[in-house]
Amino acid sequence: MRPMLATPGDSRTGPPAGPGWAHEIKWDGIRLLADVREGRVRLLTRGQRDIAVAFPELAGLTRIAGDLLLDGEAVAMIGGRPSFSHVVDRVHTTSARAAEQLRTTRPATYLAFDLLRLEGTDLTSLPWSVRRSALEDLLEDADVPAVQLSPVYDDGARLVAATAEQGLEGVISKRRSATYQEGTRSADWLKFPHRDTMSVVIGGWKPQTGTVGRLGAVHVGLPATDEEGMPLLDPEGRPRLSYLGRVGSGLAGKAGAALAARLEEVPRTAYPFAEKIPHAEAHGSTWLAPEVVIDVASLGITPGVGRLRQPSYQCVRVDLTPMDLLELS
Repeated sequence: MRPMLATPGDSRTGPPAGPGWAHEIKWDGIRLLADVREGRVRLLTRGQRDIAVAFPELAGLTRIAGDLLLDGEAVAMIGGRPSFSHVVDRVHTTSARAAEQLRTTRPATYLAFDLLRLEGTDLTSLPWSVRRSALEDLLEDADVPAVQLSPVYDDGARLVAATAEQGLEGVISKRRSATYQEGTRSADWLKFPHRDTMSVVIGGWKPQTGTVGRLGAVHVGLPATDEEGMPLLDPEGRPRLSYLGRVGSGLAGKAGAALAARLEEVPRTAYPFAEKIPHAEAHGSTWLAPEVVIDVASLGITPGVGRLRQPSYQCVRVDLTPMDLLELS
């Protein structure tokens, strides 16, 4: 199963008001479906990758129910606020021994916000309000400290103001009567982020000026589509990218070194973008298979030109694949 996704809300009007809507904090974590069957826990990313080994503290999900499917986010709190960089480090872990060590130094909490299956019964066709009530009953007496209920609020406007003041990521508004629409980006869920951050794909890199091998900037884009909205693929079946420009800010120090090490693992390829870019911009670049997804903060995309304005590298998104970004567009 793929998770239901939210549609960007209108920041000018803010979250919808009235009793037909509920509002939740938009956590800066890793979206995971927690699937419990036959005494085993699977923690599935949006790309359907099982990363349960990385979060041993969530093995206690089996004590909540024998057959269970939850939607939620794994969050690492630092100073009372979610830290995406801390939780994403956990996702990279494939060793059970290393995961146990990180459990102590970088503990994670699973914040559950939806109940999709319970003891063999599919709940996705029920209204959100019914699923939420069942989730609250289920977790009320659950003795699993690393699993918590994500709180719900009635006043979306006040929650937007409070989350902005506290430096949180934003707000998700959900229609109380909405069913769970698997793999769909629905207007029944609206998101109101405080940061203008987007996920993009790296298609190449340029060295820092005056150097040969030191990472200076990365070329980024989004999966390109034809007139019917179908993805454009290269002969290897990989997505062609629509060019959004270069990202150099944010690559100094450890962040840039870590990204450079990750890019060393990516196969070299022919030029991966669907449109040509100026020779001066492409000169000296190394082109890469479109595999690595990163988050960048920017001032938006320049109309007509189609380039990111003042982009800044934030982090690698190990929970997303390039094809996942088609759902985000």
